[in-house]
Amino acid sequence: MSLTVEAILKEPQAPLLVEEAQKALEEEARRRQEFRAWLTEDIKAEFINGQVVVHSPVKRRHRRASEMLFQLVNIFVCKKKLGEAGHEKAMVALTRNDYEPDICFWGNEKATQFNDDTMFHPAPDFVVEILSKKTQKRDRTIKFEDYSRHGVKEYWIIDPVRQTVEQFGLLTEKDTSFVPYGKLAPGEDITSLSIPGFTIPVKAIFDEAANLEALEALMKK
Repeated sequence: MSLTVEAILKEPQAPLLVEEAQKALEEEARRRQEFRAWLTEDIKAEFINGQVVVHSPVKRRHRRASEMLFQLVNIFVCKKKLGEAGHEKAMVALTRNDYEPDICFWGNEKATQFNDDTMFHPAPDFVVEILSKKTQKRDRTIKFEDYSRHGVKEYWIIDPVRQTVEQFGLLTEKDTSFVPYGKLAPGEDITSLSIPGFTIPVKAIFDEAANLEALEALMKK
């Protein structure tokens, strides 16, 4: 970001560039308000860099991976009273964009501020996006950078075809760029960086029998 600002300041027409950018952002903010007014509970859509992105129905393997992982996260978070987990329709409102992650988690510090009418949520502590052909570029670029810059502590990118989980996180609270913690596959366990005590077999995200075993193990913790 600082390099971009420095580059603009070197231009003779810097004031004009800033003025044009400000007008564009004001128009974008107007469209964002229209998007929010148009949005309903039945529509899965996001507002990304000025564009409304409406999502198509997902394939079964995508849906099942999302459901099985959310079940594990949600039950563990509720049992341990760690905060609140969200699934698919929880809208995350960042500085410029509105996202609906596949799965997210807010610790108690943020979750205690929610009420039954909360619709737009702050940056989560933990976010999961499950790849599809249409979303994988955004999941690895715009969202990857946006989540890290807004202090999301941990980001999982799940490939339901290859059955892998890529885990990223911030090294410290002051960092704004994710670092990779590993790419894991069935046969390995994954431990969350942001949900204390949450460890599951990767297979439990993709296999129903393994999911039930992992759920039983979490309930005993």
